[in-house]
Amino acid sequence: MSTAGIKIVPNTGVYANTKNAVRTLLEALRQASIDGVIRTTSISPGYVNTELDSSIEDPEALLAARAAVDRFGMPPEAVARAIAFATGRPRDVEIGASLSGRRCRAS
Repeated sequence: MSTAGIKIVPNTGVYANTKNAVRTLLEALRQASIDGVIRTTSISPGYVNTELDSSIEDPEALLAARAAVDRFGMPPEAVARAIAFATGRPRDVEIGASLSGRRCRAS
């Protein structure tokens, strides 16, 4: 998941729409499973420090994306810990959604 479905910015409408579709599907599955057989959790980490932006061909767009990841990105290992935490809960504890992000200090 992505926080792009929560905070919409210009020129990201289609991408944000796909994120909201996934969130809606997960919530529908969670609510439909009244016996708890299907459990869903969505993790929306925001920027993650990966090489996902390497496919951006426009130099200015790549620079902007990399600057955002450098400033706000969290390490992939932190996302993995959030997933392990959410999925490691007892069966009677439900975490439907989790937002996480890197703490930033004003410079």
